[in-house]
Amino acid sequence: MDKNLTALKPALVWKHFAEIVRIPRPSSHEEQIRRYVLDVARSLGLECREDAGHNVYVRKPASKGMENRKGVVLQAHLDMVPQKNNDKVFDFEKDPIEAYIDGEWVTADGTTLGADDGIGVAAILAVLEDNTLRHGPVEALFTATEETGMDGAFGLEEHLLQGDILLNLDSETEGELYVGCAGGLDANITFNYEAEPVPAACEALRIVVKGLKGGHSGIQIGCQRANANKLLFRFIGRMAADEGMLLASVDGGGLRNAIPREAEAVVLLPAGRSGAVIEALKRFEQVVVAEFAGIEDSIEMHAEPCALPERMIARAVGERLVRAVLACPDGVRRMSMSMPGLVQTSSNLARVVSDGRTVRLQSLLRSSVNSEKEELGQAFEALFTLAGARVELTGSYDGWKPDMDSPILKAMTASYEALYGRKPLVTAIHAGLECGIIGGKYPGLDMISFGPTICYPHSPDEKVDIASVGRFYEFLVHTLENVPQK
Repeated sequence: MDKNLTALKPALVWKHFAEIVRIPRPSSHEEQIRRYVLDVARSLGLECREDAGHNVYVRKPASKGMENRKGVVLQAHLDMVPQKNNDKVFDFEKDPIEAYIDGEWVTADGTTLGADDGIGVAAILAVLEDNTLRHGPVEALFTATEETGMDGAFGLEEHLLQGDILLNLDSETEGELYVGCAGGLDANITFNYEAEPVPAACEALRIVVKGLKGGHSGIQIGCQRANANKLLFRFIGRMAADEGMLLASVDGGGLRNAIPREAEAVVLLPAGRSGAVIEALKRFEQVVVAEFAGIEDSIEMHAEPCALPERMIARAVGERLVRAVLACPDGVRRMSMSMPGLVQTSSNLARVVSDGRTVRLQSLLRSSVNSEKEELGQAFEALFTLAGARVELTGSYDGWKPDMDSPILKAMTASYEALYGRKPLVTAIHAGLECGIIGGKYPGLDMISFGPTICYPHSPDEKVDIASVGRFYEFLVHTLENVPQK
């Protein structure tokens, strides 16, 4: 297992990324990565500071002869999504990511890699460090807690940025320029209950769904991947009707912007019925594998007897919960008519978890059409309110509307064609980018998002294409050299 990332090219980018993967930085735990960025900036003698939103700001003057170019803000986020395989012992708040070279890729051992957006951070630090580059005035904006709510972008100070152009380095397909993104809305759902004693003459099973691909709920949602929460409750709903199954506890999914890969529940059955349910689950697994053939290749569903709990989710609440999850919108809701192949509106039932007093659910709703996002939020509110839950719609942010006449878009298209002999793909992304929020605070900014090729972000299969990092950085440098004059 080759862990020597510093041997890769471009050397400055990989040098900084090799340091970044060793720094724990899950969302809301970014103190060490902020300190690293500030220490680098200070060592280079650059103006830098941390703002009230815990964003880090660095300014690098124009190189000689480039003072008349438009100012560029290079932007990336500091945090990463902490996802790991169930059998991996790992503490994201303490342990360094175990990154290694796997052929043409860099990946991690059983956890997310954090190339989203660690490569963007590393590229900016490389630009700040390299005094051989030709560029106009450069500002670096490293935003906080993007993955769990875009807190840094929302908290960005007004009158901080001086540049004319924003280059967001948080996209994940090299050779594509993103000029728009979806807005988002969090549906936070709570079922309250008084736990009930387990009925007499019951036995318990632990049901597990795992092996799903998961992925980023904005980028991979259009792949039609399975949702572990939906599969789990689909089976529970069937067995509730056929076998009188009751729900004792549930723990499904993880972060709001990751498609759930795993889910489990402890269920209760009349004594002597476990064998029949285990056989039913085997048949159900075959049905699901056939349904997702060509999409999912490692679905596993199994059940095993477990210790009988003393209490369970209140029967009436459990019944309403199961029906509501079965009815809950999940996945692609509408495709874009103006940009073929782009998901326009979607939802991701990311989390379902009980704690003995409540069952909490979270779904991230996305749309590039604000009215559709609001309508989908109303649908969630109506469904779960009818089921007896409390619904809070929070964290709303608008999308980023494409500007096809953007001057920096024209300049970057010409730069890419000059470097690689072909035009880049100009498109929008269904994921949420901070551009929409930052652009709302700084409405005059001309914005583009781009990056290297990162596969399976927000999952332990995350990996970044080494060659694409080189092209991405070469393109960034060429863009800075060819920024239009003021």
